[in-house]
Amino acid sequence: MSEFKPIRLVLEDGTVFKGKSFGYHKAVAGEVVFNTAMTGYPESLTDPSYEGQILVSTYPLVGNYGVPKDDKEDGIPKFFESDRIHVSGFVISDYSIDFSHWNAQSSLGEWLKKNKVPGIFGIDTRALTKILREKGTMLGKIETDEEQIDFYDPNKDNLVAKVSTKEKVTYGNGKHKVVLVDTGGKYNIIRCLLKRDTTITMVPWDYDFNNDDFDGIMLANGPGDPQMCEATIGNIRKALKGNKPIFGICLGNQLLGTAAGGSTHKLKYGHRAHNHPVIKVGTGTCYITSQNHGFVLDTDSLSSDWEPLFVNINDETNEGIRHKTKPFFSTQFHPEASSGPTDTEFLFDDFVDLIKKSKGEK
Repeated sequence: MSEFKPIRLVLEDGTVFKGKSFGYHKAVAGEVVFNTAMTGYPESLTDPSYEGQILVSTYPLVGNYGVPKDDKEDGIPKFFESDRIHVSGFVISDYSIDFSHWNAQSSLGEWLKKNKVPGIFGIDTRALTKILREKGTMLGKIETDEEQIDFYDPNKDNLVAKVSTKEKVTYGNGKHKVVLVDTGGKYNIIRCLLKRDTTITMVPWDYDFNNDDFDGIMLANGPGDPQMCEATIGNIRKALKGNKPIFGICLGNQLLGTAAGGSTHKLKYGHRAHNHPVIKVGTGTCYITSQNHGFVLDTDSLSSDWEPLFVNINDETNEGIRHKTKPFFSTQFHPEASSGPTDTEFLFDDFVDLIKKSKGEK
């Protein structure tokens, strides 16, 4: 492995992890977070919610199935969650040089180089994750022998504005009209809606959609601090005065709750994986979910018009809310999860059923 140049990860507390470069060889800085999923690195790396972050994969072997083809379906990439890689850097333990999969078109390293994203392997990701769990999410930087840089806190920037669409885009030609507020949404939200006879109008994060023609509102996921999205919160607040169904996911849950008068706070190290158990309030039913967020809604801050919908079993944080009388609900987890699990995709059916009911359809 002499062809791999030395590279290192430096944490803000001074801890240094030395490794080898297998992506684009350059220095980057951001917030260091970890993901415990065993599969799905192409989907994770293209998830806009990771904008500005250096992602650590706790799974020991990464790259063995390469990177899928960039085929398109319904106007969007079939196997990715956006049109580009959003992580600032990728940190893994062991990189599989050889890859094998029926749909692979390149290696992970080649894909990172093409997108100018650094990758570092040979890191003890167990020790690194232990630090992040004990001390909390930290700023970090990937440096080379040739280039050193300063730390950078992405949460001070409006990351949503960076990843949101710049103009209206329409997908599908279905019966039900859904406006999708793009705060950094994953493409699988679009796929799940298109399967349910919808026409989707995706709009920028700060666009006032309230005067448009639509049957329901989808609030997407996205990166960073929800308090940065004042314009989005204001537009949602207007929508709450009406009765059109609203479905929020991840950041959309936080934005819906904030528009309803609630507050949010930053978690110690966030929830990022395919294996978080949540329970539906009042039913005892448990679902395994995919998650990717660093902030969470404080349910106690909501008015009596709202109630918790889901709760995280591990730490009892909020995983969704619903209005007691109006057709508004949201989840902190990802019911559109790609690469899975798909346990809660039925919530898209619930959303469309609310639209049908609001339109007087059976």
